[in-house]
Amino acid sequence: MTAQEDIASVAAQLAVLTRTVEEMADQLKEVRERAESERERTDTQQERIDLAARELTDVSDRLQAAANALRESI
Repeated sequence: MTAQEDIASVAAQLAVLTRTVEEMADQLKEVRERAESERERTDTQQERIDLAARELTDVSDRLQAAANALRESI
């Protein structure tokens, strides 16, 4: 193999490697974007769960107060 052929071979390998790295970078970007989207959904769901828990606590407190008032009236 001549030096020129060696250079051409290495250049071809570098081109393949560059494309592979670019594809991997694109895949990593997609994974990051999906993870960020999932994290945002999880955060939203957690906020909803927290709100529902507070509302349930409020309802429970009101029911307890009503039960106490009913007991006192009997």
